[in-house]
Amino acid sequence: MRQSIITAVLLNALIARAACPFMDGNGEELKRRTVKVAGDDGFLDQFTVDDTDVYTTTDSGTPVTDHNSLKAGARGPTLLEDFVLRTKITRFDHERVPERAVHARGAAAHGYFESYADWSNVTAASFLGAAQKQTPVFLRFSTVAGSRGSADLARDVHGFAVRFYTDAGNYDIVGNNVPVFFLQDAMQFPDLIHAVKPQPNHEMPQAATAHDTAWDFFSQNPSTMHTLLWAMSGHGIPRSYRHIDGFGVHTFRFVNDEGNSKLVKYHFKTKQGLASLVWSEALTLNGQNPDFHRADLFEAIESGNFPEWEVGVQIMEESDVLRWGIDLLDPTKFVPVEKVPITPIGKMVLNRNTANYFAETEQAMYSPGHLVRGIDFSDDPLLQGRLFSYVDTQLNRNGGPNFEQIPINRPRVPVHNNNRDGAGQQMIPFNKIAYGVNTLNGGSPKQANQNEGKGFFTAPARRVVDAAYVRDISPTFLDYWTQPRLFFNSLVPAEQQMVVNAVRFELAKVGSVDVRKASIAQLNKISNDLAKRVALAFGLEAPAPDAKYYHNSTTAGVSAFRNPLPTIAALKVGILASTSSKSSLAQAAALAEALAAKGAFTVIIGEYIVDGVDQTYAASDAVHFDGVIAVDGTKGLFGLKTASSLYPNQRPASIIRDSFLYGKPVGVIGDAKEGLSACSIEAAPGIYINDATYDVGKIIDQFEQGLKTFKFLDRFALD
Repeated sequence: MRQSIITAVLLNALIARAACPFMDGNGEELKRRTVKVAGDDGFLDQFTVDDTDVYTTTDSGTPVTDHNSLKAGARGPTLLEDFVLRTKITRFDHERVPERAVHARGAAAHGYFESYADWSNVTAASFLGAAQKQTPVFLRFSTVAGSRGSADLARDVHGFAVRFYTDAGNYDIVGNNVPVFFLQDAMQFPDLIHAVKPQPNHEMPQAATAHDTAWDFFSQNPSTMHTLLWAMSGHGIPRSYRHIDGFGVHTFRFVNDEGNSKLVKYHFKTKQGLASLVWSEALTLNGQNPDFHRADLFEAIESGNFPEWEVGVQIMEESDVLRWGIDLLDPTKFVPVEKVPITPIGKMVLNRNTANYFAETEQAMYSPGHLVRGIDFSDDPLLQGRLFSYVDTQLNRNGGPNFEQIPINRPRVPVHNNNRDGAGQQMIPFNKIAYGVNTLNGGSPKQANQNEGKGFFTAPARRVVDAAYVRDISPTFLDYWTQPRLFFNSLVPAEQQMVVNAVRFELAKVGSVDVRKASIAQLNKISNDLAKRVALAFGLEAPAPDAKYYHNSTTAGVSAFRNPLPTIAALKVGILASTSSKSSLAQAAALAEALAAKGAFTVIIGEYIVDGVDQTYAASDAVHFDGVIAVDGTKGLFGLKTASSLYPNQRPASIIRDSFLYGKPVGVIGDAKEGLSACSIEAAPGIYINDATYDVGKIIDQFEQGLKTFKFLDRFALD
């Protein structure tokens, strides 16, 4: 456990330094990188630097001293000729690159994808061409709206960008943790981002949509309603990156060697289970640990609890594009699994942390245009615009066209083309015949296509016949409210209340009454119940039903709270003990050992650090844990008149009280029942009360089920 805490601290230190871990001089990171795991092909090892037992040099290789500048006398002026000073300061001044306009805040890890079978009957993609074939991957998680320095627990859609380093070139699926997006046409993307970003007059609020311009945009652009409800639900504040699903959002094509194509939608289903926080919990956690998500991912992988997703696709015929009452080219809609089940095609495992945040995570430059043979686009207008935008963004961030040559972006196959020069060119082309078609180089590099060279080819099914130029929305895109209602209907009541409360919170930050009314009018097209409950919070007249799009249908797989977690691996349990009671520390150690055997992380909390205590009460809070257990011998910590200079007043009791209020499982043993009494907590689901003569196995089995339930929703008030 202590190692887990130290690991999280080390993560923060690495990020703050933004320096290569190989420069530590202790060899620990180098040792870690030499231990190979599945999917690690060693490609990046050729670019690493080991600074163990060496002398400092300039970037040009000259050994130097760089602790003091060159001066004319001990107290004289610094000399312009000091090339060591100039180089060191210049390099420091240029360390940062422009952050991403969106998805700036993120974290990533390496791993592998393993195909379940040979899927060559539906796609010519090589990485799907054999059972158990493994392909290295690099997955970057992110929030959308906030800057790179924003907090992890901002309410937001979360990016889910996967790069497959296939043996036929890089393939990127640049998706999100929800299956839909705010817009149908890329033309509106700058407008969306301008609206949700901090307002330009005062640069506030950061990483939040709770302001006038965001909701003005939402209320005037009903295509945003579907994704907005997903963001207002638990999907907007997940427990961790490990507990989210991923989606390709758009419709793509699988194309086999014969040119036959299918329409597909990608799904990455978390094997850890869906889990989300509640808003008050997220707000507190953001203040105490803004790096919570990235630390959780790093710590889980370092401990060997490798997050895993099952990768699947919904496979549809080309003729199905309008079959289910939605247009498959519309990225604001998803296909319910009841209509098209998900076909599992493989698994994805993250098993290796980055060695250097900047070199890998920050410089990873994804693009939906990174495509391989056997995959093709659809005519989704949002996707079509992204194909341009991502490349243009990388040109801006990198200062030139050679960003594909940065190690984290390099494909695992040779690159041959007539692209030349540009800032940061790192390759030395031998071929002086940099054009095609040529005879002087035997026509090389030759053209690869469907029949020669295993080349990419456009699906033959893609045809545009006698089309007129139009600048308009397809009539098949115009139903903006049926699917948001499907989503809302499919949530459990407590989850629906969370959506209501989230919208109330956001609109309470909106100053314009007109924007509030327009937003409620849009919600009323989805659900009169939803609109009335939001209007109530602002003293507005309850709207009459706008029932054109009302229905009672539901779908599976969209609720973040309906199903228990399949595992408690890497969930964190706080064990409240007292340094004044040796028996309490012994109990805590026994519980920690039993929970660790089931894969959970534990933190034993005491008044101060001694052997057997991992963390003090002063440094602890309910938001740090997924559940808490108070052991026998802690009664003296909970009295209302009990105070200590070692921690804030009533901290032990507040950990129990807040854990209860956040819906977490709470266990007490023996006289720790005083903690429940001090907080006026009575017996209820998720409250595990045990006598001092307890059975460790029984307590752990009970608590494991509580952790899998994750949130006890009966504790949250409903309208």
